[in-house]
Amino acid sequence: MSEITEQRTAQPDGDLLTALNALSEIAATINSGRYPQRLLETVLETAMRTLDAERGFIFLEDDEAEIGFAVKAQQNFTQDELDGVVKEGAEGSGSVVRSVLASGEPVLLYEASADERFGSTQSVVLQHIQSIAAVPLRLKARQIGVIYLDSVSRRGRFTRQSLPFLQAFANQAAVALENATFVQSLRNENRRLRTEVQRVHGFDGIIGQSARMREVFETVNRVLDTDASVLLGGESGTGKEVIARAIHYNGHRREKAFVAIFCGALPDDLLESELFGHKKGSFTGAVADKKGLFDVADGGTVFLDEVADLSPKLQTALLRVLQEGEIKRVGDTQMRKVDVRIISASNKDLKAEIDERAFREDLFYRLNTIDIVLPPLRHRRDDIPLLAAHFLDQFATGTRAHLRGFTSEALDALRQYRWPGNVRELENAIERAAVMARGDLIDTADLRLPDEGADTSLDPDLPMREVERRHVLRSLEHHEGNISETARALGVSRRWLHYRLKEWNEEDGPD
Repeated sequence: MSEITEQRTAQPDGDLLTALNALSEIAATINSGRYPQRLLETVLETAMRTLDAERGFIFLEDDEAEIGFAVKAQQNFTQDELDGVVKEGAEGSGSVVRSVLASGEPVLLYEASADERFGSTQSVVLQHIQSIAAVPLRLKARQIGVIYLDSVSRRGRFTRQSLPFLQAFANQAAVALENATFVQSLRNENRRLRTEVQRVHGFDGIIGQSARMREVFETVNRVLDTDASVLLGGESGTGKEVIARAIHYNGHRREKAFVAIFCGALPDDLLESELFGHKKGSFTGAVADKKGLFDVADGGTVFLDEVADLSPKLQTALLRVLQEGEIKRVGDTQMRKVDVRIISASNKDLKAEIDERAFREDLFYRLNTIDIVLPPLRHRRDDIPLLAAHFLDQFATGTRAHLRGFTSEALDALRQYRWPGNVRELENAIERAAVMARGDLIDTADLRLPDEGADTSLDPDLPMREVERRHVLRSLEHHEGNISETARALGVSRRWLHYRLKEWNEEDGPD
């Protein structure tokens, strides 16, 4: 160890228990799956605490750095001080770091200012550095960096007795860093593959590769660059607004506004003003002219969520927009031309609403140029693991960045649950689990799914008609809503199955 310089050899041994605890702490991080940056900070903190160092940094290889190495973690340095220590040249104790990198041997200075080789360097003199310890980080035969520690208030912090600990510590830290870097590369590759799946099978923000979702993607692709009205159907929480945004932002109107409004949220008069605008003085509180959302969205897209909740008066006004491209503000006598694409959505059966005279049939056919029905989550169970991983990526940040996936039992529970709230409920469940999880993997206890969601038992006193209904619907779920496969499995005709589903007011699957 030719690079070791030491002025005093009679220093007492350090606290052996403290050193062993530090080595044990680093050993534990090897299997912790920590992110590389967090690991570097932990390594530096542990080394400084164990050796009672006042300052420290980790100098690590970096292909983008001018000299091939860069400071990746540091404590208690100003930027000027750090630059003085790590800069190239004969001046400064940067030569200590250079010496360790060149020789692969540690440098330990008990009294830095008295050292023949490094005592007169600029940073030792200007920063009043009293003691220095610099030890190499190696992976097998490759030198990957240096751990540098020093003291500026008193000398004698580091002795020859510190050396075995420093070398063992550095060896373990290098292994832990290699492990964390490898795990991070796997995470990055996993995210890249998920992104590629989305590029091939879907749109930004829409997760799915099941047969049902591929049908949705195919239809969406065909309507992107048209102005055809689109009616989105499906249960609440299936992502109708997400699909509407995908159609707009991937189509030729993407440079114009996308305006969404929930039709059941406002009283009729206020909703009319929001949609079409009003003239000053047209009603109490109308102190100025106001543009409506159709004006705002001119050239773009208007998304009407729960369109079935529109009153007959507003249905008539909407029909005029679809037929003539015209709107009239509340209190105005003039018609205004607008160019908008209308995408609407409803979780109600609009044909049933027409039968009950609650919805205009002519408006329905204008809205329903293209019909897209989003499947409930229970009909696309193959997408559940992909969706769960997507949401976990969103929530595994900050103090929850250590989360890296789900146990097999948790994934089974996610697949078996009925998800009455569909994708929205799944997203909430994953967010809750990310908050509650104690380990790196989310388990079934973290999910806290309601017991009734996975209940498959039948009451022995149920009427046969209800037993038949539940059995058929469970089979339909198992086959992801596919009518043909379900009919084949049950030994019935597709016509019989369609009839029963209509009788039970259940959504038909694809033929």
